[in-house]
Amino acid sequence: MKNQLDRRHFLRNVGASIALPSFVSLGGSKLFAAQSAARLATTASGAPLRTAFVYFPNGSIPSQWWPAETGDAPTLAGTLAPLEKMKQHLQVLGGLDQVNAEGDKDGAGDHARGSSVFLTGVRLNKSATDIQAGVSIDQAIAEKAGEQTLFPSLEMTCDEQRQSGSCDSGYACAYQFNVSWKSPTQPMPPEPNPRLMFERLFGSGSPAERAANLARRRADQQSILDYVLGDARKMHNRLAARDREKLDQYLNGVREIEQRLERAERLSATNVPQIDAPAGISADFAEHVSITFDMLLLAFQSDLTRVSTLMLAHDGSNRSFDHIGIPEGHHDLSHHQNDAERIEKIARIDRWYVEQFANFLDKLQNTPDIDGNSLLHNSMIVYGSGNADGNRHTHSNLPIILAGHGGGELTPGRYQHHGSKPLCNLYLSLADRMGVTDLQRFGDSTGRLGDV
Repeated sequence: MKNQLDRRHFLRNVGASIALPSFVSLGGSKLFAAQSAARLATTASGAPLRTAFVYFPNGSIPSQWWPAETGDAPTLAGTLAPLEKMKQHLQVLGGLDQVNAEGDKDGAGDHARGSSVFLTGVRLNKSATDIQAGVSIDQAIAEKAGEQTLFPSLEMTCDEQRQSGSCDSGYACAYQFNVSWKSPTQPMPPEPNPRLMFERLFGSGSPAERAANLARRRADQQSILDYVLGDARKMHNRLAARDREKLDQYLNGVREIEQRLERAERLSATNVPQIDAPAGISADFAEHVSITFDMLLLAFQSDLTRVSTLMLAHDGSNRSFDHIGIPEGHHDLSHHQNDAERIEKIARIDRWYVEQFANFLDKLQNTPDIDGNSLLHNSMIVYGSGNADGNRHTHSNLPIILAGHGGGELTPGRYQHHGSKPLCNLYLSLADRMGVTDLQRFGDSTGRLGDV
């Protein structure tokens, strides 16, 4: 007597268009455990909570960066002057370090380390071929909170891309041109082309064409479960009790994934910008940066992602800034040797980058969210560099700004100096607020950063 059901017969009944867990009743023994998505990356009001990490290259001029006094409502002058009108929405954070970016026995290579240690907090393996970094905090958050959106994370840049070969002092180029890492050996290369990013988010074509394509997909789309559920019910009572439970869990899991995709499409349709896709990479760097920030804003506004990185340029970038009257290369100038004219030019470049960031924050503040607050209120945006003093290649007391109110969980409007603590302590605190509370340690963290 044959007690077990024939798996091929079962698949024919429920439809072979979906993969199934193995069942004891069908000769399998593998257990299936469906997990429903946790309620992550939301504020107390239920609005999405977003986090982004914006990287600028080559450090700063410390004397031009830091406010004169700590405490509430500091005067933001020098490099940070463009943020003065936004200071009630941000914190200047002093005393945060990335000690694993220091040279020690590895010697030169501070630009490569500056980029890839910034969000990982681990020491890199110095090699052009044997890449070993660490998981970056954006990816650690996206692994959990990314379940809520169509794109778990987005990686952007306004820079050229080099992902192979040797770059800074024998370090792989992958270190220098990435801040986001999925695993110790897998960087998340950022997209430099705003048009490609736009089409990835919203599809190609004009606004009318994108809407027509979406309607066509919906008209053609039928739930996989609608086809198989009837036959699955017929077979349900023929399965052993344990397998019936597994089948129910599995079908519920498929339904949850389907509902997530449907929700993402609804959000996309509701928030698809009624604008044409931007042009490709502009020869005007200021325009390129502005459009890329706009892509980040649109991605947050449409809730297509809640986690992102934006690398304005790789550490060691030698871009010239002719548009503000500085024809020399940024990296060359950063080794200023205390020359007053070079310092003044570097300070102008640093301030220019801050101006672009300030414009982005202003747009976030003037974009309403679903709960009536602004996107900036419901965001946590880290702006910083992996080098502190670009002239000396230091990695302690990094120039860090934390913008946004975190949905009411942060206390902006001040300059806080935290002594000398790992930058990764801040990352643990941000992960907690994103609902990712199971990280006991991250990078070289020693605990959560209090008082943010």
